[in-house]
Amino acid sequence: MLQGKVVVVTGAGNGIGRAIALVMAREQAAVVVNDIGAGLAGDGRDNTPGQQVVDEIRASGGQAVLSTDSVAEAAGAERIVQAAVDHFGRVDAVVNNAGILRDAIFHKLSVADWEAVIQVHLHGSFYMSRAAARFFKEQQSGALVHMTSTSGLIGNLGQANYSAAKLGIVALSKSIALDMARFNVRSNCISPFAWSRMTSSVPTDTPEKAARVERNKQMTPEKIAPVAVYLASDASQGVNAQVFAVRNNEIVLMSQPRPLRSVHRGEGWTPQTVAEHAMPALRASFVGVERSSDVFSWDPI
Repeated sequence: MLQGKVVVVTGAGNGIGRAIALVMAREQAAVVVNDIGAGLAGDGRDNTPGQQVVDEIRASGGQAVLSTDSVAEAAGAERIVQAAVDHFGRVDAVVNNAGILRDAIFHKLSVADWEAVIQVHLHGSFYMSRAAARFFKEQQSGALVHMTSTSGLIGNLGQANYSAAKLGIVALSKSIALDMARFNVRSNCISPFAWSRMTSSVPTDTPEKAARVERNKQMTPEKIAPVAVYLASDASQGVNAQVFAVRNNEIVLMSQPRPLRSVHRGEGWTPQTVAEHAMPALRASFVGVERSSDVFSWDPI
């Protein structure tokens, strides 16, 4: 599906990014494998994971090059995209997958951990998308695939920084889709369910939690790759500004915020009539204070 295409995959040294890069190459794309080799919290540097993916692609007869620049820096993102153009002559798609985790219950979340997660996920997705946009505009084509999360779409405990970044990415993707559609550029999101480094910190301190983790382990990173490849390909023309969840063998189209219900009072509102009229009328349509697991309550299928 990707013959002749050049694709950049960030965070491609492990997990979902690695799986996506390998399948992109299998579908005949030339791949820029971007990874700084950091730990889960963003610490450290190691070229080995990314180079191993490059070597695996090349050993299978594919084309790949390693990039070790950070998406968290605007100049780094520019160099990542430029690497695609320098080595392969163009860039056709970017998969914004790189990320870190620094979980903490909200009242204990530090400013440093807030800023670090926002910088990599949200700023990094913007930097990468902006770096690719000028090439996409010139060639009148391009695809962006961003990784969001049900932590942002629905909610999870102890992830205010990650959740805010991931929901921000959905808004970023929608804005890109609106602004760049005139240039035949598509921007979509995937909310992946997969067992990887990013989910390995889930607690297993009760039998119920341990059983849930065991079920989640069947949701491998390889399950995410086909949707990412499709969204990067010309076959996805006409698919724009959407959010898909991929959960084992399910592909779910996620809703986006739209009006649920309204109330009107011709003379306007006072605090008392809001309490007596508006809230009771709207309450039946309130969205619950729910976590991702409350909404996706069935076992992966």
